[in-house]
Amino acid sequence: MRNKARVAVYTGSFDPVTLGHLNVIERASKLFDELVVGIGLNSEKQALFTSDEKVELLEAVVAPFNNVRVATFTGLAVSFVRQCGSCVMVRGVRPLTDIAGEFTMLMANRQLDSDIETVFLMADEHYSHVSSSLIKQIALLSDDDKLAKFVPHPVIAPLRAKMQGSRLKTNEP
Repeated sequence: MRNKARVAVYTGSFDPVTLGHLNVIERASKLFDELVVGIGLNSEKQALFTSDEKVELLEAVVAPFNNVRVATFTGLAVSFVRQCGSCVMVRGVRPLTDIAGEFTMLMANRQLDSDIETVFLMADEHYSHVSSSLIKQIALLSDDDKLAKFVPHPVIAPLRAKMQGSRLKTNEP
């Protein structure tokens, strides 16, 4: 009998994808036969990037990993995990800042589907402070070399273009 592939799913908004996200993706890709990076779509949130742009950026940064694919989803993350043929959800956590929220999400997910296990990967110390909110602030104030300490290179130009566009919109009369 052939062993079933171990598939895991890493969900998030990835708006934008950061080096912290990429660190979790790289490490999770080594633990599982296949990793699905699921971009959750929430129409109630004001996203910087469209879902198509997020897919394009994520596909560019995960290209080196032959066992990683990118997909979008709406609805519950546990339902998406099942649709991917998995029972493992990967979550990246930063020291202390994410623990309470992630624990609450874990308990809710167990109520929704008790067969799905959550695997937490602590962010590498270099990325434990990186968040998408912080990136948006840094992008306005730093040069490309500094920004490259927080986001993958393929994200820099699109992020700058988005931030310039949003800056123009907020300065319009």
